[in-house]
Amino acid sequence: MNDDSILKLGWEEWLSLPDLSLPTIKAKIDTGAKTSALHAFDIEPFGSASRPKVRFAIHPIPGNETLTIPCSAPIIDRRDVISSNGESEMRYVIETMLSVGGQSWPIEVTLTNRGSMAYRMLLGRQALRENTVVAPSERFCQPDLSYDVYTASKLRTATKARALRIAVLSREAGSYSTAKLVSEGEARGHVVEVIDTTRCYMAINAKAPEVYYDGKRLPRFDAVIPRIGASITTYGCSVLRQFETLGTYCVNGSAGIAASRDKLHAHQVLARHRIGMPMTAFAASPKDTKNLMDLVGTAPMIVKLLESTQGKGVVLAETKKAAESVIDAFRGLKASFLVQDFVKESAGEDIRCLVIGGKVVASMKRTSGGDDFRSNLHRGGTAEITRISKAERDMATRAAKAFKLGVAGVDLLRSSEGPKILEVNSSPGLEGIEKATGKNIAGLLMDQIEMRVRPAPLKKAPKKTS
Repeated sequence: MNDDSILKLGWEEWLSLPDLSLPTIKAKIDTGAKTSALHAFDIEPFGSASRPKVRFAIHPIPGNETLTIPCSAPIIDRRDVISSNGESEMRYVIETMLSVGGQSWPIEVTLTNRGSMAYRMLLGRQALRENTVVAPSERFCQPDLSYDVYTASKLRTATKARALRIAVLSREAGSYSTAKLVSEGEARGHVVEVIDTTRCYMAINAKAPEVYYDGKRLPRFDAVIPRIGASITTYGCSVLRQFETLGTYCVNGSAGIAASRDKLHAHQVLARHRIGMPMTAFAASPKDTKNLMDLVGTAPMIVKLLESTQGKGVVLAETKKAAESVIDAFRGLKASFLVQDFVKESAGEDIRCLVIGGKVVASMKRTSGGDDFRSNLHRGGTAEITRISKAERDMATRAAKAFKLGVAGVDLLRSSEGPKILEVNSSPGLEGIEKATGKNIAGLLMDQIEMRVRPAPLKKAPKKTS
């Protein structure tokens, strides 16, 4: 059927709003109403004043609130609309494509809560084209559609990408990683806001837990990307837990970040999942110093602060005597540390694997600068793209999975016994690996977020057995 043919509609029809990821919706065709209306709740504007957007949610199946479709669209107007009961309401107006009977055209729709109505949509006369004929005594003149499209097997292909509201928890808005995430998200039409973690504060209660910022309650975000600095891990994880309580999708969870930042806890997680690492030992009493070193083996050995980052607080002791001196110094500062076997054959090199969504998307080899045994780029190390083996790939993905991290920088060493995990970084920098590999890591992370925030499909009722 071409767009010029006559389109006959009854007073009740099945429609599609594909731009809003609503492949099936039942509507009342009402020529007595000028304006079209779509059922929506949790209506919230976002974005800049010059390019405002609105996000909302809809239960497309009347009487069924288990299926929620999140939507967003540009705002084209805000109008005072008088409803059928005579009440005036200021509503947001959006434009979206309408599909019915093989024909499609753009229409204007107002957003209002029609939860008590039998129809999730009312199609007014303003939305009808000249070739549309309405038969007020007939219904379903066009082919029937089915709510089955909202089940798992069909929903993914029916949903479309939408504008998201994303928060980046970061104290460094100007850093390469944060700025790249913002620019990549905005290039896709999303609204990305940088939130200083330390300026967040929380209302903790059972009915309405909320996060506040600069004196105002933060809006609902579709996703949160935590880039929490090591110095504020405890408070940052507390803020992140609040977002988790609100049901917001967090790329990395608070539990995984906290575990990865504590070196002792991290190695215990790796050990529990039988993931290879250098021999590691920990003790609290100074009386156990000799036994601690004996567990690790012969010198040289690594003495490492439990909450070290970027190679800081990591010391290579060439002899056992040197190790004893470093341990005594750390204990004198009442610092917690662990002792670890030094993998000599790594020769100042390690491999950084960037894992997103359970897959290694990029890998680079980092080489220490000068005589430094640490290969961190922050300490003058260099990086180049490298190919990794299947064993290294599997180990990296298993390590990220063990901490339940959606994005992780997994550092491993190539030893004579095979790959060994050195560290799992829950807030990996993007600059070094993007420049070394030429890959758009921020884009791959946005791909993962767009996939994860799609609506959860409707669960089919189990078939009855006789």
